[in-house]
Amino acid sequence: MEIQLRDYQKAASDKAVAFLLNPRIKHNGLIVIPTGGGKSWIIADIANRVNDNVLIFCPSREILIQNYEKMQKICPFDCSVYSASLGQKQIAKITFATIGSAINHKELFNHFKYVLVDEAHLCNPKEGMYKEFFQSMRCKIIGLSATPYRLSSSRDFGSMLKFITRTRPCIFSEVIYQVQISTLLDMGYLAKLDYYAMNPIGWNELNLKVNTNGTDYTDKSVIREYERIDFYGFLVHIVQRLMNPKSGVRRKGILVFTRFLKEAERLTWSIPGTAIVSGETPKKERERVLEAFKAGEIPVVANVGVLTTGFDYPELDTIVMARPTMSLALWYQIVGRAIRPHPNKEAGWVVDLCGNIKRFGEVKDLRLVDGGNGKWAVYSNNRQLTNVRF
Repeated sequence: MEIQLRDYQKAASDKAVAFLLNPRIKHNGLIVIPTGGGKSWIIADIANRVNDNVLIFCPSREILIQNYEKMQKICPFDCSVYSASLGQKQIAKITFATIGSAINHKELFNHFKYVLVDEAHLCNPKEGMYKEFFQSMRCKIIGLSATPYRLSSSRDFGSMLKFITRTRPCIFSEVIYQVQISTLLDMGYLAKLDYYAMNPIGWNELNLKVNTNGTDYTDKSVIREYERIDFYGFLVHIVQRLMNPKSGVRRKGILVFTRFLKEAERLTWSIPGTAIVSGETPKKERERVLEAFKAGEIPVVANVGVLTTGFDYPELDTIVMARPTMSLALWYQIVGRAIRPHPNKEAGWVVDLCGNIKRFGEVKDLRLVDGGNGKWAVYSNNRQLTNVRF
């Protein structure tokens, strides 16, 4: 079946195929596509066009299913899934796999010449399963990511976000294609977002303490600030207002991101029908809750530490960011849950209760900038966010 790719998706696929098939190129490449930009279609088109064995790594069963379904629409033949979490371990010409399942059977994949990695920023170039797997193979690799940076900490240099082509060592050494978030917004491929900064009265970010490696705020300091200003009551008040607005249309679904279970529990006690999804939620129960949420049967889902990637619900129109963070990747992934367009959605709302908009800006302002000689960096409103010390 022939799928009509968008211009930038076709351009990304063209660059990738040329890169993979060029025998003179020995290093690995990176493609940067914004959240909601359709990486699944690009992956499927690349795999279909190279006409060789292609191994596609996906970081979770949800993302694997999404990518595999797109592949089936382009080319349903010679495709398989190798993932214990999905109960399938088959190898074909085009194989979708999770690294946890493949790592213990590396010898089964020695014949693969090409590897595509979705959410490539999850590959640790210094250690871990991806590094071990790639070292055992002779293959050319292309990674795809919306957030191409990793947190790096050292005693001598402190903490910083490093663009993944600039880490030492690195797995992906060249950006072969990228498209800006603002470009896709201007073209109408992403939903318009309205931002609302609503810090509670008395909120003081100076009371938050940074952890020892400089990567985020400590649990202890966040909890102390929450309790000092009754953040829990404020969160309930805001969600109730969103559910029953004095003017305008009622929001179709409210997804609340919390850091701790306590905020989520307060919502369930105060707002009937609210459900909690966390890392402790059994898989079947999580799937049931999310399907009911999409069907409008559950008005509010309080999410504790999950649903930042792989949650595909274009109709979602309201995000409540009820946690402070120093992580640009986390901020962008959370906001990205509302950026997918849908005919019934005029604009997505991002309601921030913890100063994150001030810290990072709106995601449309994030820009990838090539500083020359491959020195890529991410900027927001002319402020460099990667490869600078916190």
